[in-house]
Amino acid sequence: MRTLNETDEIMRRLSGLHPRLLDLSLGRIERLLKELGSPQERLPPVIHVAGTNGKGSTVAFLRAILEAAGKRVHVDTSPHLVRFNERIRLAGRLVDDETLNATLDECERVNGGQSISIWEILTASAFLLFSRVPADYVLVEVGLGGRFDATNVISRPLATVITPISIDHPEFLGATVDKIAFEKAGILKPGAPVIVAEQLEPALEVIEKRALQLGIPRRVADRDFFMRAENGRLVYEDEHGLLDLPKPRLVGRHQYGNAATAIATLRTVAPDLPAFAFERGLLEAQWPARLQRLRSGPLVDRAPAGAEIWLDGAHNEAGGRVVAEAMADFEEAASRPLVLICGTLSTKDTGAFLAHFTGLVRETIAVPIPGEHVARTAAEVAEFARRAGLAASVAGSVGDALDQLAAANWPKPPRILIAGSLYLAGAMLEANGNAPT
Repeated sequence: MRTLNETDEIMRRLSGLHPRLLDLSLGRIERLLKELGSPQERLPPVIHVAGTNGKGSTVAFLRAILEAAGKRVHVDTSPHLVRFNERIRLAGRLVDDETLNATLDECERVNGGQSISIWEILTASAFLLFSRVPADYVLVEVGLGGRFDATNVISRPLATVITPISIDHPEFLGATVDKIAFEKAGILKPGAPVIVAEQLEPALEVIEKRALQLGIPRRVADRDFFMRAENGRLVYEDEHGLLDLPKPRLVGRHQYGNAATAIATLRTVAPDLPAFAFERGLLEAQWPARLQRLRSGPLVDRAPAGAEIWLDGAHNEAGGRVVAEAMADFEEAASRPLVLICGTLSTKDTGAFLAHFTGLVRETIAVPIPGEHVARTAAEVAEFARRAGLAASVAGSVGDALDQLAAANWPKPPRILIAGSLYLAGAMLEANGNAPT
């Protein structure tokens, strides 16, 4: 396991300023930002992205397209997989340790020991850095919900984006899709168009109602813009015309919708972007631990010879559905026995996640998540798998699970999917030497 560095020590110290795990409010960050000189009011044009699934991938497409067009882009995303630095990208590069630590120290000093959460102080630090480094755009991903998320201090975004909404964090956002959509739609602002990905009807109704109340333009997937596969490529269409595009570098049919949402956003706010930027952006977009294939490294070396290893951070019902669909597509293209190595948090609906793999997975190996005290035990995950009709066993770690698979006799090298939690995905990237850069 990685030893603590200076940033980890700062975060440990800051965690004592607001020990409650989650307390959704804007008051604390608004106070700190005011004391810092309101950097959120001095940012380049902001595209603010909320949703349950696909936020990070949509941001990845937005960044790749803008950078392909020669634009400088700041990015604020969460959570990180291996290092806190992954949350803040300054004009194309992850913030370095020295800059991040100095900014956190500055925010802590200005805060003066008052109550504030780590998420809030990280957001304030990101906005402070973004206000000091020149760029053309800022992409801001909501952390949790929207209405009371720390990022919602952005009062005049260039545009807002709502990616697909499903049930997640019901203890904070509500137990129905319409209630969750109400929280997500809290980022909509007067004067800023909203671009809406494909939604369940109850969610779309809530978003459109809020947009109408604010009198803002709205562009909705499968009504105002469309994406379809055709002859091995993708065709995007809106009122501006057609784009003939390659399939994205990011794997899975669900990424077509994320790419379409990003394209619709940029065709709305930056209509002069050249067509080649969209093509290059789809080919160059990267977003770790989203159907990421691990091809080499210490973990891969422990797997059966010739095995495919895929890593994904999907952890809720909708995430399980799209990853299972991708695995089914892989099976149709090239048949292999599929093994799921799974670890989940106790706060997630593990049964709903696993139900999508029934009839698809040959074997499930349940593992603990390293260092996560709110994780389910491997035995608990295995029991959920059995209830879903999956053959299940347990292992002490992902490495141990791979050792078990390597010792078995396979008629054909297996396809191995490691999924169930972003925390598990981050631990695997670190263990395999694939930390995001």
